[in-house]
Amino acid sequence: MLAIKTILLLLFDWLKIIKQFICTYFMSATAKNIEIIALRAQLSLYVEKVENKKIPQPKSTPAFRQLWVILSKILPNWKDIQIIYTPATVIGWHRTAFKDFWTKKSRNVGRPELSSEAIALIKKIHEENKSLSPAKIHEMLVSMNIIDASAPNTVSKYLPTTRKPPSEKQVQSWRTFLKNHSKEIWAMDYFVVPTLKFQLLYVLLIINHGTREIEHIAVTAHPNLEWLKQHIRNATPFGHKPKYLLHDNDAVFVSKGFQAFLSSSGIKSKKTSYRCPWQNGIAERAVGIFRQELLNYIIPINEKHLYRLLNEFVNKYYNTHRTHQGIGCKTPIPLPQYPPTTMSDTKLKSTPVLNGLYHTYEKVS
Repeated sequence: MLAIKTILLLLFDWLKIIKQFICTYFMSATAKNIEIIALRAQLSLYVEKVENKKIPQPKSTPAFRQLWVILSKILPNWKDIQIIYTPATVIGWHRTAFKDFWTKKSRNVGRPELSSEAIALIKKIHEENKSLSPAKIHEMLVSMNIIDASAPNTVSKYLPTTRKPPSEKQVQSWRTFLKNHSKEIWAMDYFVVPTLKFQLLYVLLIINHGTREIEHIAVTAHPNLEWLKQHIRNATPFGHKPKYLLHDNDAVFVSKGFQAFLSSSGIKSKKTSYRCPWQNGIAERAVGIFRQELLNYIIPINEKHLYRLLNEFVNKYYNTHRTHQGIGCKTPIPLPQYPPTTMSDTKLKSTPVLNGLYHTYEKVS
C-alpha cells in the first residue's frame, strides 16, 4: 500500500508540472516575460525569508528532483537559475537516481514466482492432507508427472507450518546389507494400539523392503504362535515370499516353533541385535507412519474397527498413493503414467480416504 501511495503522489506532482508546462508553452512572448518578472520578484522575496530563517527551507518532492536532473542535462545555465538548492545538491540527486536505477536493474530476481493456480494446487493438497510435509507434497506432484513440480522449500513457503523430515541413523554394514538384498527382504514388527475401552490390540505389520509395499496387516488381542504362523501363510500365497524375513527379538519371533516354521517355508530368519531397533528401520519407520498419519487421529472401538481402518489406509492410500523417498519418491504400487503437464495447467480429481483424513488424486487434464 505504501509503494502504491508513493507512485500516486509522484504522478500527481508530475501532472502539475506538465500542466504548468502546457500553460507556459501556449503563452505569448510578452506574457511570458511579464510572468517571469512577477515570479522572480516573488522568488527573491521567498529566498530572502529562507536565508533569514523566517520560514523553513522547503522539502523537495521526487518529481521536483527528477525535473531538475532533466533540466541540468538540457539547460547550459541551470546552475545560475537554481536558487533554492545548490548545484551540488542537484548533482547529488542525479547520482542517487543513477544508483537506484542500476540497483534495480542489477537486482537478482531469483526464481520466478509461482502462478496463482500452482499455489492453489499446493494449498489444496495441504488442506486435504494436513500432516504431509513439503517433501511429501513435492513427491506427490512428481509422481503424477508434473514437470515443474515445486521443490520442497518452495512448497513450504505457502504452508502455514512445516516439519523437517527425521534424520536417519546410518550404519554402513547394515545399510549395505539392506541395499544389496532389499528386493529379497521383508520385515515384520508388532505394535500395540489401545481401544476406546483401553483394551490392547496387537497389529502385525509385514513390509517389503524393495517396494515399501505393506504385504500384510493383521490385528489380534492374543498374538500367539499359531495365529502368527497362519498370517505368515496368508502373506505368502502361491510362492510369493521373501528370501529373508527381518524381525526383532520378540519372544514369539525367536521361538523354536516359529523359526522351524520359517525354515520349512524356505524363508531365512534374520534377527536384529539386542536393543537395536534401527536394524529393522524400515518396519519401525512404517510403524511410525501408521501412528503419525492414522492412529494419532482415530480411537478404535474394537478389533474389527481397527482392522477396517488399517486395511483402508494400507490399500487405498499407503500402498497406492503415498510416495516414499527410499524408492525414489515413487509409490509402492506404481501410479498410472500421466502425460506431463505444468502446475498451472494441472487439474486433479480428489477422492477422500478414511472419511477425508487423506485424499488421493487423479489427473483429469
